[in-house]
Amino acid sequence: MMFLLVVSHCDSTRRSGYEWHHSTETVSRHFNNICSHIVGLAPQLIRPLDFDNIPPVIANNSRYFPYFRDCVGAIDGTHIPCIVDVHLQAAYRNRKGYTSQNVLAVVDFDLKFTYLVAGWEGSVHDARVLRDAMSDPVFSFPTPPGEKYFVVDAGYTNRRGFLAPYRGTNYHLRDRRRLGGDRKKELFNYRHASLRNAVERTFGIWKSRFRILRGVPHYPLRTQRDIIIACAVLHNFLMMSPDVDVRLTAEEDDHDEDDMEQGGDTIGQDAAPSTQQDEGHKTEMGRFRDALTESMWACRNQN
Repeated sequence: MMFLLVVSHCDSTRRSGYEWHHSTETVSRHFNNICSHIVGLAPQLIRPLDFDNIPPVIANNSRYFPYFRDCVGAIDGTHIPCIVDVHLQAAYRNRKGYTSQNVLAVVDFDLKFTYLVAGWEGSVHDARVLRDAMSDPVFSFPTPPGEKYFVVDAGYTNRRGFLAPYRGTNYHLRDRRRLGGDRKKELFNYRHASLRNAVERTFGIWKSRFRILRGVPHYPLRTQRDIIIACAVLHNFLMMSPDVDVRLTAEEDDHDEDDMEQGGDTIGQDAAPSTQQDEGHKTEMGRFRDALTESMWACRNQN
């Protein structure tokens, strides 16, 4: 109970000791022990994706099916504030100016983590974290087989196994300003954004449940990393409960595709870091994305 209160309310060791009538040393020791045991449950509760079945969210929605039938999840990075020694602050300081860990996550469309890597410095680009996770066997990244793929944002390379949106094209529909653009690509980007929103919703629920993720207290850096993993394990456990609040899982999509005439947010042209060996996969996935776009547009006009 003490561990849950600390991670959900971000209580300090001193305050927890006062409330539970224990010394700070006792609180810290038990906190670390429980955290380690929960992290040990990660292989059971943060499990790889099922690549064989079409997710119900896609199969039962005409906006997504059959276009995204081979999509098996969504990927993104998120920054969790951390406290580091002075000599590490430059490496951990992200582009927003605070020190953080860059956390890579794969989620399914039930808003559960299926893969997570924590501990990267906040200054590291999301694409670099993913590339390293894929290349190092230690991280056991679940590379999609065959024609399967994850949906990713424009910070990642559009290549085999990873479907990114079109750059330089409207993406979200929150912005009501009129902006010109290719309506076919905007339609693809809109549906892509709507599907990829699963990872943003997962992060939102995760961070709202565990306030410690908004500002981890002054624990050793390794402990700060373990806290992130432990909170992901607890999140998955809670999402597996039949009593999960449906308001947390309800799809946040209040826009109609007919509103595309109004324009939206535009994705910049900055390319994600890539290597020369990616070029063949990028071309292949680019053709695949173009074919999806044409199919979506043709079907929409028929209706």
